[in-house]
Amino acid sequence: MSETRILGICGSLRKASYNRRLLNVAREELAEGSQLEVADLAGIPIYDGDVEKAGLPAAVQRLKQQIRSADALLIVSPEYNYSIPGVLKNAIDWCSRPPQDNPFRDKPLAIMGASAGLLGTARSQYHLRQVAVSLDMHVLNRPEVMVGQVETKFDAEGRLTDAKTRELVHKLMVALANWAQRLHVA
Repeated sequence: MSETRILGICGSLRKASYNRRLLNVAREELAEGSQLEVADLAGIPIYDGDVEKAGLPAAVQRLKQQIRSADALLIVSPEYNYSIPGVLKNAIDWCSRPPQDNPFRDKPLAIMGASAGLLGTARSQYHLRQVAVSLDMHVLNRPEVMVGQVETKFDAEGRLTDAKTRELVHKLMVALANWAQRLHVA
């Protein structure tokens, strides 16, 4: 694999969310030979088995194809009520259907997130790791990027001003590219 194609998925729909900003920082901090495409979860309807029987919605089909085409995934998400935002869980649930057509299987995955709390997104990342195990993904263990007190890390224009956070994001993106390369060879 000469180039690592990473699909970025943001667990927040807001265009100016801190997590979307963090995803943009990941694009700036890619490892050499990597590219990042960003998925859009906005058009994905609430999961409904009756709708699934009639055929997967176009937005779900598009996301499934993006996942299949990617060498690795990066999920950047806030924490809602100690867990994964509903929009993210809904998209994952849709894309994992039907079970024999699971595009997540064997995908390398990196996770990061930002929140106003002191723990960053520790709890939601733990839950997302459990979901990833269920889907047979290969979660990158380190570095962990859980940005707490995020409002102090970005300026009014949305630029990351915290050097330590930028360094962690860079290390994560390099580790993800290396992880994808290692798993591709195996």
